[in-house]
Amino acid sequence: MSLLESVVSLRPTKKVITTGLVTFCLLWADAPMPSRADTSPSQTAGVPIPDGQIDKAIASLDAIASDVMKRSGIPGMSVAVVRDGRTVYARGFGVRKIGESQSVDANTVFQIASLSKSLAASVVAHQVGAGIVKWDTPLVAHLPWFKLVDPWVTQHVTVADMFSHRSGLPAHAGDDLEDLGYDRRTVLERLRLLPLHGFRDIYAYTNFGLTAAAESVAAASGKDWESLSEDVLYEPLGMTATSSRFADFEKRPNRALGHVKVGDGFRPKYQRLPDPESPAGGVSSSANDLARWLALVLQNGKFEGRQIIPVDALLPAVTAEIISTRSSAVDARPGFYGYGFGVGITPAGRTMISHSGAFALGAGTHYAMIPSTGVGITVLTNAAPSGAAEALGAYFTDLVQFGMVTRDWFAAYAPIMAGLMAPTGDLVGKSPPASPAPAAKLSSYVGVYANPYFGSAEIADVSGHLELKLGLSNTPYTLTHWDGDVFSVSPSSENQTDGSLSSVTFRQAGKELKIEYLDGNGLGLFLRR
Repeated sequence: MSLLESVVSLRPTKKVITTGLVTFCLLWADAPMPSRADTSPSQTAGVPIPDGQIDKAIASLDAIASDVMKRSGIPGMSVAVVRDGRTVYARGFGVRKIGESQSVDANTVFQIASLSKSLAASVVAHQVGAGIVKWDTPLVAHLPWFKLVDPWVTQHVTVADMFSHRSGLPAHAGDDLEDLGYDRRTVLERLRLLPLHGFRDIYAYTNFGLTAAAESVAAASGKDWESLSEDVLYEPLGMTATSSRFADFEKRPNRALGHVKVGDGFRPKYQRLPDPESPAGGVSSSANDLARWLALVLQNGKFEGRQIIPVDALLPAVTAEIISTRSSAVDARPGFYGYGFGVGITPAGRTMISHSGAFALGAGTHYAMIPSTGVGITVLTNAAPSGAAEALGAYFTDLVQFGMVTRDWFAAYAPIMAGLMAPTGDLVGKSPPASPAPAAKLSSYVGVYANPYFGSAEIADVSGHLELKLGLSNTPYTLTHWDGDVFSVSPSSENQTDGSLSSVTFRQAGKELKIEYLDGNGLGLFLRR
């Protein structure tokens, strides 16, 4: 039995809980009602936090983190906790790279993936406070070349729309182009070819929609995004290990390499290059640096006595703007999203601000802040998402609020993450026909096929088998005959994990090429030049 399983097994029984509630009610009746004239009814939490409870939660972190490391098998993790504006816990666990002895510490730099969105929102909030832009400034006001398929939406979509993922763009719009080697400008220009669904009505998570908004803010500021982030956030907070450029991460001597699951363990097989979506996923940082940023947010834009971001500019970002997760049952709490920040209500009745980050190629990150307690935690790992980062955050916030772990969070998160990391494609789990129809001569398929969104697809005959090259990627994929004019391909990228298997179908006597794994938005048809 693991440590956390032991903790969970010690939860009170229903009888004890009932007795505890009665005891609590009697104590509450005998105790004076605390005076909180400065708070509104909506700020009231249902479960009070006794003196010393948060201290005990912090003291438990070494054991809990070690247990999560053991159960998940991840190679490395770094954790920091902030309380009342100060870093009160910062420690590393495990190693930076499997097979080597260099240990992770609180200054080890990780790729933080989508935690970048919250930092980007902080940069924008600073510029809103400085009067450079407003949250409701249309993108085209400073990015006139930006277009979406609907001209009216193009003129009206705002920074806030993109940072709250309500632009109408399909989920993960443009991510497939990044996989094919296209740069930021090219991806943003081709968003105009994607369908829109429910402008300001539907939440759909988009890295490049948010990136487009960040680019507009940078243009208004007269700087590139990476320099703007340094100037208004990283440098003022003393985040000396933080950057929005991959080249800076690559130069850090104390950096963690990404790992993916191979068999029963993790291996450093790939390196994610996220510069095209830097505002949404390209930041690298350490637990110690992120603790400084947590302190800024928890203190309403103030850091070490200086007001870095005006309160009124930051508040819209860290409060609920749109429903991100609808209730699955009548008794289930929904999830919300602000501008680059996730927002929710905990079982204790407290607002929690949080976000997770994930690279299938090797990063799993998380932070959680409970503003009413002044406490925040960040967890960085150098492995593809396993649920470890989220579980550690949940164990800790349970202990902060309740003084006990309410459930086995790793057991809850692990299968969810496994599902997200599952291979994709219409042929996964299928076997080729026992007696497939023959293919045509390979030479009839060879050539270059064009697509306005994805660019070119080149089919070549290499030593008697077909190979596929897409976009600007130099990675050739072998096509294996499946049935007739249908071939299989095993793509491998941030959005197609190892084991993915998709169909590639030649049509009209080799005049058309349909690639199934690129057809999620109906754009997977290539025409022969």
